[in-house]
Amino acid sequence: MNVTDVATIAETLRGKFIVLDGPDGAGKTTQLQRLGAALGGAGVDVVSCRDPGGTVIGDRVRSVLLDHDLGGMDPTCETLLFMASRVQLLAEIIRPALQAGKTVLCDRFVSATCAYQGATGFKPKRIIEIAQLAVEGTWPAQTIILDVGVDDGFSRITQRGTGQVDAMERRPTDFHQRVRELFLELPSYYPAPAAIVSGTGDVDTVHQRILECLSRVTL
Repeated sequence: MNVTDVATIAETLRGKFIVLDGPDGAGKTTQLQRLGAALGGAGVDVVSCRDPGGTVIGDRVRSVLLDHDLGGMDPTCETLLFMASRVQLLAEIIRPALQAGKTVLCDRFVSATCAYQGATGFKPKRIIEIAQLAVEGTWPAQTIILDVGVDDGFSRITQRGTGQVDAMERRPTDFHQRVRELFLELPSYYPAPAAIVSGTGDVDTVHQRILECLSRVTL
């Protein structure tokens, strides 16, 4: 995709809310950075954030969710904690940025709760009902799900070499298989536009796929 195409996409995405999501190891954080750089290079004012977290209060909730064993936590409690962090992120970061005409790129959102908490047995459609209250109409203009196989994703996590895994990553393989299945099902019921993009291949190849996906979407 050439510079002109990126510039056209950038204009389309100006002032919009875009989410990258997917299974662990899909490369969403790297791709979010690449997308932000591409849009910023085309003159778009970009705000990047992560969910859960992204605010002082949200980071406290994130610690409860990801830095500790969640074995004893009820799935409903888990779901509501993710929503609580999201409410603060929307109020403090996302909505003010959108109101200022900035493009918001977010690493995970309600889509992640549908997959991860859905994999614990909490019905995704019920998650959406709760999310309708939490987000108060502020849904992404586009969610891109980067898809990779579970084994490939965890191979990438191992290659990161940090030695750190969070509470979600520590869950068993069958849990992560279900997470991937739920991500793949997301476009069929999500209340906002969602698309599946292959996360396999090198960083540049996946970046181009994301740009191509965004070029086909009418926002």
